[in-house]
This record gives sequence, structure tokens and C-alpha cells, in this order.
Amino acid sequence: MALATEHLPSISVDKSAIAAAFSRAAGSYDTAADLQRKTGETLLALGHQHTGGLVLDAGCGTGHFSRRWREIGKQVIALDLAAGMLDHARQQQSADDYLLADIEHIPLPDQSVDICFSNLAVQWCADLSVALAQLYRVTRRGGIILFSTLAEGSLDELGQAWQQVDGKRHVNDFLPFQQINAACLGYRYQLTPQLYQQQFPDVIALMRSLQGIGATHLHQGREAGLSGRQRLLGLQRAYNMQASHYPLSYHLVYGVIYRD
Repeated sequence: MALATEHLPSISVDKSAIAAAFSRAAGSYDTAADLQRKTGETLLALGHQHTGGLVLDAGCGTGHFSRRWREIGKQVIALDLAAGMLDHARQQQSADDYLLADIEHIPLPDQSVDICFSNLAVQWCADLSVALAQLYRVTRRGGIILFSTLAEGSLDELGQAWQQVDGKRHVNDFLPFQQINAACLGYRYQLTPQLYQQQFPDVIALMRSLQGIGATHLHQGREAGLSGRQRLLGLQRAYNMQASHYPLSYHLVYGVIYRD
């Protein structure tokens, strides 16, 4: 298959803000990362039987899934944009090698790994087609690229509540499923959408869960003043409850790209 893919409209991304936020969250991430655990295990199951020996964990975070790949006998290169996350992974001896780098500019030679694994990371990229082209480039023929990402509609309950509070959504923009699909059209691939909903007892717990994984409105940089108690109480009043809980929905997409 050709490497060329249709370039999609890019999302405005402040990567220094993203790296700083995830670095700050490194210590709390694993206790708050229920969603990341679920998606990562699903993604791992899609590719764990592949016989290739070298895995690139692209957007490794704290290195949890780097360790999981090593447990099943793979060698692992852990890559992350956030120095704090990569340091945490290194301290945990999660991988065999570590790269502080951007998925859109992977500093590896062509066809140098067997499996690329990227769990809930490519939604932070400015151009998904560039990220996927990089993952494809570094994967050997016969290898696979496994990725999960968030699609349009994710965090929508929170965005609607903020809109009522101050007229702004204060949540990240995610690509529609159709655009994620368009980014894959140059390859042999499979995409599987899935809706996942978390429920919280109050909005403070909901916001803490997002802060704990570093995922607080990062595409335009960090927003100040969103956590004042009065504003959070206003947000809670505006939030659309379901059965005495505060729901938060994630529109997940699992992708498998086959390296021909």
C-alpha cells in the first residue's frame, strides 16, 4: 500500500502545554487511568499474538503497557512527548530503550520495529495522517500498527455544562470518525468504534479524574482559573445528571493497520 494519505485539517495543538501537563500528572496518572487501562488491554489483545519481537510504545505514558508487552516476551522502545512521563517509565524499568520524542517526528529508521502500539495518544497530534504515516514508516513489512484514539463527541456532557456556565466548552476538539477513517485510507486497516461512559458521584470527582491523567483542555494550552470552587459548583448545577450520577462519555476508536 502507498504511504501517502489524505492530509486532514490539522487541530491547533500546543505541544509544550501537553508535555507539561502530562509531566505534572506522571505521579497520579496510574491511579486515575481507568479508561487508559481498559483501552490498552483491548488494544493489546488485538496484537499480542503477533510474532514480531520489537514493539514501539508510542505515547507510553508511565510505561504501564511497555511493561505488559515485556511480560509477554517482547523488547520495547518507550516513546513519549512528556519528559516527566518518560522519566517515570524509566524509573519503573518499563522498557528496554526510551525516546523523548513526538509521534509526528519519530527518530527511528524506516522499518525498524515489528509492532507499533499507541494507546490514547494520537488524539494529541496536530495531524493524524502524519502520525499514522510515521508509525507506518518505522514498522517492518508484515508488522502491525495498533492504536486507540478519541473521536468527536468525547467529553460532550462536560462541554455542554461549561457552555451553560460561561459560554465556552473548555474541552478538547476531537476528529469525527469519518476523518479518522479518512486518515487510514492509504493502508489496509480495520477501525472499531466503541462508546464508553464513566459515572462520577459529583463534578469535583469528575474533574479530578481528568486532572489526574493530565487531560484538561490541552489543545489550546492550559486554561487558568477553571478549578475555583464556586465555578465547579456552578458547573455541577449545569451538568445533566443521569440516575444520580454525573456521566462522562468517551467515543473510542480502535485501529489496526497492517504493514504491507
